[in-house]
Amino acid sequence: MFEIEHERPEHAAEIDALLDLSFGPGRYAKTAQRLREGNTAVPELCYVAFMGEGAERKLVGSLSFWPVVIGGVDGLMLGPLAVVPQLRGQGVGINLMKRGLADAKALGYRLVILVGDEPYYVKVGFGPVPPGRLTMPGPVDPRRLLYRELDLGAFGHAHGPITKPVPSRAADAKKAAV
Repeated sequence: MFEIEHERPEHAAEIDALLDLSFGPGRYAKTAQRLREGNTAVPELCYVAFMGEGAERKLVGSLSFWPVVIGGVDGLMLGPLAVVPQLRGQGVGINLMKRGLADAKALGYRLVILVGDEPYYVKVGFGPVPPGRLTMPGPVDPRRLLYRELDLGAFGHAHGPITKPVPSRAADAKKAAV
């Protein structure tokens, strides 16, 4: 079994190693990375999963959420989500997302987007963004752009580009979510 806890600074090296293992050096070239550069993940929504005890305790998964503006609507971008290859398909990623999405809703966030494979993310309620509805800050396969409402109707007002929040908007959104 595994335990989920909030990410702490001392987890950084293990998380980076897991992300390198999961995505390779090309992870920095992905369009979603444009939304992370110069942005700060929401600390209350960054998680790690561990297995084992004592000296055998190993980081086996990580997940973070980033503030973004989704077609004019303040929201979150989920990712990266990483799980050690040997444990993929055993619930680590799904449970990290369930925890994060529940916490995001409790904090007052209303809408989440991600770039990923629909058959996997549909398990936690994500679906495809209708073609032409939203744009990323670079190329992305439109079939992989997914969204999930945490508040019914939140997606109804989202049209246009997905951008990093203006710093004052991010601070205001955080205050509003508390």
